[in-house]
Amino acid sequence: MDDIIIKPIGRVISHLEDPSKMPLGGQEAIIEVFPEYEDALLRIEENSHIWVVAWFHKAPRDLLKTKPLKVNPDLPEYGVFALRAFARPNPVAMCLAKLKEVQGNYIYVKGLDAVGGTPVIDIKPYYENDIVSSPQTSYIKGKNRGMRIQLLKKHALVHHQEECLGLILAVKMAAIAEDYMGKLNSNKLFIKVIGSPCLGDCIQGVTRARLANPPRFSFKCSDEFSETVWIKENRRLTIKLKSGFNDQEINTLSDEELFCILEDLK
Repeated sequence: MDDIIIKPIGRVISHLEDPSKMPLGGQEAIIEVFPEYEDALLRIEENSHIWVVAWFHKAPRDLLKTKPLKVNPDLPEYGVFALRAFARPNPVAMCLAKLKEVQGNYIYVKGLDAVGGTPVIDIKPYYENDIVSSPQTSYIKGKNRGMRIQLLKKHALVHHQEECLGLILAVKMAAIAEDYMGKLNSNKLFIKVIGSPCLGDCIQGVTRARLANPPRFSFKCSDEFSETVWIKENRRLTIKLKSGFNDQEINTLSDEELFCILEDLK
C-alpha cells in the first residue's frame, strides 16, 4: 500500500500546550488557517459548529488498549478504537467545536480539545446528517459525582444551547437518577417529566430519550411543579423539587435539601 501524505492546513493557537491538562469539555482556542487555504473558509460562518480534524502530534502511538483515565481510571481497559483515546496508532483527532467568530484566516472556537501547536488537517461543517439522537454507546461512567455532573452538564448544554434554571435542575436530577438507575441512555429506562419546557428539553438531552421507537419519554408542562419519574423494569424513582427556593439556593443546596426522592417497586 502506498504511503499516505497529509499536509496540515492550519494550526491551533492556545496557551495550553500540555495534553494532560486539557479540561474534559475542551477549551476556547483559535485555529489559524494558513493563508493559501483561506478561500476554503468561504461561508463557513453560516455554521454554528464545525468538526476539526487534527493530528495529535504529542500523542503516544504504541498503545492499542487503554482506560478512559480522565473520566474514570477504575473502568476496565478498552481498545483505542472503542474510545476517543488521545493515544492511538495514527493520532487523528476529530473534535466537534462551537464556531464563535471568523476573522480572515482565523477561526475562534469553543470546546476544542487540541493543545497549542496541534496541526489541523481538515475542517468540516457539522450538519443535520451527523445527528444520531439516541446512539448506543459504551457506558463510560464518571468516577465521582463531580465528574458525572460535568459530563451531564456538557450533554445538556450541547442539546439546550444555554445555561438556565431548567438545565441546572435537569443535571442535578439526572445525576441522582444515574446513581440509582445506571446508564441513562438505555432502552430499558423510561422518563416522565412534569415542569418547564427547559427542564423537559434538558432531561431529553442528557438521556437521549425519544417519544417513540422506543417510547421512553413523556412531558407535561407545568409552572408549579418540577418533577421527574424514572422507571426501569420493576423500579421507580421519583425526584420532586421542594418549593420555596431561589436560584442561588438551587445552585448550592444539597440533593436532600432540594428534592423529595422516593424509590419504590412497581
